[in-house]
Amino acid sequence: MECVKSELSVLCSGIPLSPLPPPKERDPCVPHAPTRKPNLTPQEFALSVKNALKYFPTHLHTSLAPEFSRELREYGHIYMYRLIPSTEMRAYPISYYPCQTLASAAIMLMIMNNLDPRVAQYPHEMVTYGGNGQVFSNWAQFYLTMNYLSKLTDKQTLSMYSGHPMGLFPSTPHAPRLVVTNGMVVPNYSSKQSYEKMFALGVSMYGQMTAGSYAYIGPQGIVHGTTLTILNAARKHLQSGGLSGCVFLSSGLGGMSGAQAKAAVICGCVGVIAEVSLSAIEKRHAQGWLTMWTGDLKKLSEMIDDAILQHSAVSIGYHGNVVDLWEFFVQEFESSGKCRVSLGSDQTSLHNPYGGGYIPAGYTEQEALSLLSSDEGLFREKVQESLKRHVSAINKLSDGAGLFFWDYGNGFLLEAGRCGADVKSECEGDSGSNFSGRSEFRYVSYVQDIMGRIFSLGFGPFRWVCCSCLAEDLSTTDLIAAEVLKDSLSSGQLSKDKQQQYTDNLKWIEEAGKHELVVGSRARILYSDERGRVAIALAFNEAIRSGRLKGPVVLSRDHHDVGGTDSPFRETSNIYDGSRFCADMAVQNVIGCAVRGATWVSLHNG
Repeated sequence: MECVKSELSVLCSGIPLSPLPPPKERDPCVPHAPTRKPNLTPQEFALSVKNALKYFPTHLHTSLAPEFSRELREYGHIYMYRLIPSTEMRAYPISYYPCQTLASAAIMLMIMNNLDPRVAQYPHEMVTYGGNGQVFSNWAQFYLTMNYLSKLTDKQTLSMYSGHPMGLFPSTPHAPRLVVTNGMVVPNYSSKQSYEKMFALGVSMYGQMTAGSYAYIGPQGIVHGTTLTILNAARKHLQSGGLSGCVFLSSGLGGMSGAQAKAAVICGCVGVIAEVSLSAIEKRHAQGWLTMWTGDLKKLSEMIDDAILQHSAVSIGYHGNVVDLWEFFVQEFESSGKCRVSLGSDQTSLHNPYGGGYIPAGYTEQEALSLLSSDEGLFREKVQESLKRHVSAINKLSDGAGLFFWDYGNGFLLEAGRCGADVKSECEGDSGSNFSGRSEFRYVSYVQDIMGRIFSLGFGPFRWVCCSCLAEDLSTTDLIAAEVLKDSLSSGQLSKDKQQQYTDNLKWIEEAGKHELVVGSRARILYSDERGRVAIALAFNEAIRSGRLKGPVVLSRDHHDVGGTDSPFRETSNIYDGSRFCADMAVQNVIGCAVRGATWVSLHNG
C-alpha cells in the first residue's frame, strides 16, 4: 500500500522532467487508435509541434521537436508516448491519493479508471471508448491535471479546456471543484474536417460523453441501457413477456458496444454479435461477457440452433464483418423461407465512419486500417459500398421476414443515408433539416420508439462508484438500492408505467452481482426518477455516516439523463415541436448542476 501511495505521489508531482523519461515506441501488445488524417498544411504542422512544446521548458525543445514531428507524421497526433506512466493505471482506493480535499481524490480515481487498460479502448492514446473519446489530448496534460488536483482545496475550482488544465481559480465550498469543456467550437467550424485539424493542433478535443468528463464506469453503463432497450423492444414489437429462443443480432464488442453480449444474456435471449477485432472478442470472452465465439459461419449457425433448441441465454461472437453475417441470414431466408433473427441493431462506431470506426466488408481490421492510411479516398468508397450492402440485407429481412431493427444512436441510419443506402422513409424530409421531428428514416431510433417514453417519465441513468474500491461496499450499495426500490413499489404512489420501470430496475439490481458487470472501478448503474435518486442518495449518505459503507461514493449521470444531451438523431429524436436541433437544454443542464452544488460538471460538443 505504501509503495502504491508513493507512486501516486510521484504521479501527482507534475510532468517528469528531471530526468525526462526516454523515448518510447508504440507497444505492439496494446491496442492502438487508428492513424488520424488531419491533412495539415506545412504551417499547421509546425504550429502543432510548437503547441505541444509549450508544455516543456525551452532547453528541451531541440530534443523533443523531432520526436513530436515524427509522432504527428506517423499517427496524425502528438500523444507524447515517452510520458506514458510506468505506474499501473487503474482506480485506487480514495485514501491512496495525495489531496487537500476528498473531492479531488475522487476525481483522480475516476481519471485513472478511464485510462485503465481493462477499461480503455486505446489506453496509450488516452481513448476510453468510441474510437476517439479522449480523456486528454496528450500525456503532459494528464500529469499537470493530477498535480493541480493534488493541490486543489475546497475553495478552488480547476478549469479544464479540451484536455488542457487552465489552472486553479478561487471559488467557494459549494461551487464545483472541477469545470470541464470539450470540443466547444464556433458553429460554422464545427465539422469533422475542422475538428481533425484542431485536435492535431492540440486546441480542441472530443470527449465523447463520459471519457473527457472522467465519469466512465466501463461498459456496464450501456449494459443496463441495452438490457432495457431489448426488453422493451420485445414487449412492444414481439408482444413477448420473455425472450427465450429469440435471436438478437448486432455488431460491436468494443468499449461501449461490448455491452450487447452481456445484455443479451441478462434478457434471456440469444445474442449474436459480429466483431472484426480479435483482441476485442478475446477481451470480452475473457471477462465472461461473451459466452462463446467463432469465425466460421457454419459453426455459428450450429451454435445458434443449439441455443434456440436448449432455450439458452447465451451470447455468441462472430469474428468477422457484420455485413457478411446479415447476408448469411438473407441467403438462409431466401432459400428456406425462415429467418431466425427477430431483433436487430448496430453499434459500429459510425460517428467516425471514415476514420476507422466502420470496417468495410471484404477487409480484415488490419487490411482496412492499412488502406485508410495509404488511400483515404478508396477507404471512403469501400465504407460507402459496405453500408449499402449492410442496409440492403437488413431491408430484405425486415420487409420479408418481420425483423424489427432499430438505430442505436451510433449514426447508422444517418451515415447510411448520406452514402445513398435505401434507408429513407416514404415521407418527405431531409435528414439535415426535418424540423418536424418525424422520422425520415424507414427504421426508428431507439429513443423514438423504445426508450423515449421511459425518459419522458423522468427516468434516466443513476450511477455510482464506491471509492473504497471494496467489493463488499458495492454489494452493500446494491442491497441499499434494492431496499429503496422495494419501499417505493410498496408505497402505492407509483403509476402503472413507473411501477414497470421500478420493477425492471429492482430485478436488475438484485441480479447485478451475479452477472460480473464490474470492469475497472467498483461501479453500478440503474435507471430511476427523482424520487428514487434522492432516496438512494440519502440512504448512501446514512450508510457512510454509520460505517456500513467503508468509503465515499461518487454519484454520476450520463448522456441518457433527462435534458442531458441535445442530439437530434438520438436523445432528442422524439422531440416534435421543432426544437430537436436546439442545444439550450444541455447548456441549461450543466449550468443548473453547477449552481446547485455538483462536485464537477462537463459540457461537450461533437
